Order: sequence, then C-alpha cells, then structure tokens
Amino acid sequence: MRLFDTMSREVKDLLPADGKTFRFYCCGPTVYGPAHIGNFRTFVLQDVFRRTLELSGLPALHVRNLTDLDDKTIRDSQAAGKSLEEFTKFWRDRFHEDCQKLNMLPPHIEPSAVGHIPHQIRMIEELIEKGHAYQSEDGSVYYRVTSFSDYGRLSRLDQRELREGASGAVADDEYEKDSVADFALWKARREEDGDNYWDSPWGEGRPGWHLECSAMCREYLGETFDLHSGGVDLVFPHHENEIAQSEACTGHTMAHHWFHLTHLLVDGGKMAKSAGNFYTVDQLGEAGFSPAELRYVLISAHYRQPLNFVAKDEEGNESFPALAGARQALQRIARLSAALQEKAGIAEIPAFEELKKIDDRGSFQGAFDALADDLNTPESLGKVFSAMKALDLDSLDEAAAKTEFHGLQVALAALGLELPDLEAEKAEAPAEIQELAQQRWSAKQDKNWAEADRLRDEVTAAGWTIKDTKEGFELIPSA
Repeated sequence: MRLFDTMSREVKDLLPADGKTFRFYCCGPTVYGPAHIGNFRTFVLQDVFRRTLELSGLPALHVRNLTDLDDKTIRDSQAAGKSLEEFTKFWRDRFHEDCQKLNMLPPHIEPSAVGHIPHQIRMIEELIEKGHAYQSEDGSVYYRVTSFSDYGRLSRLDQRELREGASGAVADDEYEKDSVADFALWKARREEDGDNYWDSPWGEGRPGWHLECSAMCREYLGETFDLHSGGVDLVFPHHENEIAQSEACTGHTMAHHWFHLTHLLVDGGKMAKSAGNFYTVDQLGEAGFSPAELRYVLISAHYRQPLNFVAKDEEGNESFPALAGARQALQRIARLSAALQEKAGIAEIPAFEELKKIDDRGSFQGAFDALADDLNTPESLGKVFSAMKALDLDSLDEAAAKTEFHGLQVALAALGLELPDLEAEKAEAPAEIQELAQQRWSAKQDKNWAEADRLRDEVTAAGWTIKDTKEGFELIPSA
C-alpha cells in the first residue's frame, strides 16, 4: 500500500517498522457537541484506510483519542451546568452512535485526555529537565519553541517566521495559524476552569491540548510509530507542536508517515452554524437520507482534494443532489450483488474477517488496487461500476459468479459501504416522495405539463421512478 506523506511531500510505501503490525494514531473528536459531516469526512476516510490495510493482509493497531479536556469542553460544560465527565460522556456516546451508523470500525484503543494526566505530567518534567520547557510566574509551563531546531519541518515554517513569532507565549489551546510562539504544556488553574484542575509539581492546573496526543501516542504506540493522521487543519500548530514535544522528549522520530485529509465544503463555503449549512448525521437522516448514502458521498472525492457537499439548489432550497445520486448508485450495486449472490448459491455475505482470506477478486480487483495506491476512493468507485458494466451475468457459471460476488464484497468492505435492502425499499417510498409524485399526477391531470415534468425530475433526482398506470402511478427505486 502507498500513501502521500505530508512530511516528505511524496507518495511512499507503507511498511510496519516492526515487520508485523502497522501501528497508527488518529486525532479524534473534541467531545463538546455533535460531530458534523466535515469531521466525519476525515474519520470515514481514515476508516477506509484501515480497512484497506487489513484487507491487504497487513494487521493494524489503530489508536484514536477523545479530547475531553480543553478550553471548549470546559467552557461548554460550565455553561451547561454539568460536570466535565457527565458533559463529555454524553457527546462521546453520541459520537460512537454516529460512527456505528456510518459503519466505521471501532479503534483498537480509544484513550482520553483526562485518563492520562499523569502521563502528561511526566512528559513535562522530562521537557523541563532537558531545557525545552520553562515555568512562568503564574505556575504555567511553556514549551520553548526555539529550543527545537527542527520546529516547522512538517508545515514548512521557515526560520524567519520562527524568529519573528516566538517572542511570546500562547496559553490558549487554539490560536491564529500564523502565530509561532511558545505554547502551554501546563495551564495554571484559572477561576473560569471551575473544578477542572489537577495537582502537579507546578501547582494546580491542567495540561495543554497539544500535549495530550503526544502522551497518548507514546503510551500506546511507543516513542516511534508508523503513521499519524488528522485533518489538514491540524498540520499547524497541533501536529507541529506534537512533533516538537515528542521528539525533544524522546530523541527519536515520532512518526514515519503523516496522513492528512482535506476539508469538506458546503455549497462552496466553510461549514458553520451561523451560515445555516451545519449538518450532522441525524439531520440528514431526518431529511430522508441514510448513513450509507452519506458515507458514499464522503468518500466520493480523493482525500487530498476538497469535497464540495452541495446541499441547496439554485433557489436556495435544500435538495442534497449528491445524496440522491448516492442512493441510486447503492441501489445499482445492491441489484448486481443480489443477482451474483443468487447465481453463486451463497446464503450469506461473508464477514469482514472472512473477506481478508479471499485472494481472487475477479473483475473487482482494480477497485481494491485503486485504494492501495494513495487511497484513491473516487477511482475505486469508478472501477466498481466499470466492472459491473462489463459483467455478463448470463455467461457466468456458479464458480465464476462466486468469484465475482466475493470480489465485489471485498471492494465494498474496503470502502465500508453497506447496501440497501431492496425489498424493504420497494415496500413504500418516503412520504415526501409520495407527496411530490401526487403533486405531479395532479399537475398532469390539469395538463400543466411543465410543472409535471419539473416534479418528475425532482422525484427522479431523489432516486425514485414514477411509473404511470391506468389508475394512477407507482413509485419504484431508480435503477
């Protein structure tokens, strides 16, 4: 498997340092509110990465943290009148529910910041002892950026920017991207922190956000591990600071590979609650779209390219055309999968662990190969459909149908796509689709052909076909 490395700016082979297990760390969510679909673009693509690793025969150790201690979790738990533990547990459980809906494999280890305070304190003590950190008058401890000569290597921050920016110390967990300053390792207790503080050699307080991941990486993956991943917005300052802390502390390279994923845009702009374009898994479910359809859209663009999630039509109405297209695509795959399964005489779809053992993937090998080459999800999806188009079901005997069925299941398992239940979908179209179809029928009876055509197009875009009958019409899923 090959993947682009942010540090070297090259596509590199992925090889486990120990020759056995590929060990990687993903920066997880900050559990202070619902994760939105932009967050999940990163998490879902990381899931495809892990699935591809394991289906290629390489065992993996996947660590993904939960940030349950930072400025935002403290601020919002205080505003909600809840303890930090109660507040973050609620949003942690909500995140896990969404992950399950999106068919994501759970990480092998999921540590939290609060559970690793002693580990962080020990790292600060080492950094002070080695001259990379210092205590301020109020009891806070800061990392001395100029003490680490390789600072800026990941983000290509040059020495001029470093010298000009490192005159002060930044206490906030997040700060302007062009600010290069000494950053907090330990934050002295403040009144607004409430009961969220711990004892340390420097007084009461709490760790800084950047330190949390360094401590958890070291605890579960060692001083050096195979790959570190997160959204592209974490390259600086978060990952740059992680490298500085970890490597100054251990004297070893932190990660051999850096895997960053590009943003999701909504209607060409940044997602924000204030802009009215903030979407969660549940919100899209209420609009009539399944998590599988959302997952399909989230993997439809290459991880190094921004994905523009089109939510509204030209009149500003929410229409979600990409999700409607995903519905049709998944239905097409489901029809072929069912036909192959019947012809192959297979009772059940093999489990993920069983699919790892399948070597002959028939016409769908190309779909898997695209993922192994820099996780090219759009090419992989394209290869699925080109293989489907080339298949002649009538010419397949039982053995050939079995090979093609298993190959398709391996490709779907790598992409993490769950197929719809076609029989259940035939039972009844969603209420909003039935209403549009009824409006179209009425327009047709009134000989308002333009309106009838417009409504038919809207129903078609949502993944349904209107079949007129003498008595009225039928709704069937589009092919």
